Amino acid sequence: MSAIGELATLRRKKGRATRSPAEKGDGKAAIGFLAPWFVGLVVIVAGPLLASLYLSFTDYDLLSDPNFIGVDNYLQMLHDPRLAESLKVTFTYVFVSVPLQLAAALGLALLLDRGMRGLAFYRSAFYLPSLLGSSVAIALLWRQIFGSDGLINQVLEIFGINGPTWIADPDFALGTLIVLNVWTFGSPMVIFLAGLRQIPQMYYEAASIDGASKWKQFRSVTIPLLTPIIFFNVILQVINAFQTFTQSYIISNGTGGPVDSTLFYTLYLYQEGFAHYNMGYASAMAWLLLLIIAAMTAINFFASKYWVFYDD
Repeated sequence: MSAIGELATLRRKKGRATRSPAEKGDGKAAIGFLAPWFVGLVVIVAGPLLASLYLSFTDYDLLSDPNFIGVDNYLQMLHDPRLAESLKVTFTYVFVSVPLQLAAALGLALLLDRGMRGLAFYRSAFYLPSLLGSSVAIALLWRQIFGSDGLINQVLEIFGINGPTWIADPDFALGTLIVLNVWTFGSPMVIFLAGLRQIPQMYYEAASIDGASKWKQFRSVTIPLLTPIIFFNVILQVINAFQTFTQSYIISNGTGGPVDSTLFYTLYLYQEGFAHYNMGYASAMAWLLLLIIAAMTAINFFASKYWVFYDD
């Protein structure tokens, strides 16, 4: 054997002798650390998910054994007027509140990006509503603000205007929930602010030298370079909006009223499952909601190819 061959053999033997247990394929420690996560995935996520899928094909009232009925629950949804109304309310809420929320978040992020004093305080203060917006306490507060003797009507009385009972009027009830969602702009605002800080200043300097106005810089520099962040916020906020439940439940006392004007899809699902004990039908509704969210997410990803700009 040549000297080069002997040297290569010695190196291979030395490498095998000094390999760590992980390099030898001993993954017992890794399996031990991952075991709680896998148990949680099976018990908390996968198990209930599969059970819900099975129950969606049954007639189940929570008190007796499930009775398999095939696709009857899904066919029933085609002729359910309240389900159609809940979808209408939910899509209106999503398509109106999410753009307004993101516009408010971006506008405030642009303002805070100018480097004002106390930026950390303002950033935390504006983020706080996002932490509390889905809580029961804030929903109760919102009901008081928009009540017949609430803060809004008290302010209107100063100008001689008799305001309606906002949450009891079907023309305004959904609007109050949209305003509440817009008010919780803190989370996307912080993400927008982080994105704005990542845009190189040289682009603005070059645009300024070319004579571009502030509006032109915003339209031709800020927005294109911020489109990945906008896309990320759109995905998150659309998913969250479809899952909204607490606000409608508290403000309407769980009825979705007045006249089903705040009957969100999740609230109707809750009513069917835990008020009317139609758990099989509620499970089918849950899977329909999953498909709707998945479809909306897929559409957003497909459309992103035409407007999201990634600066490499």
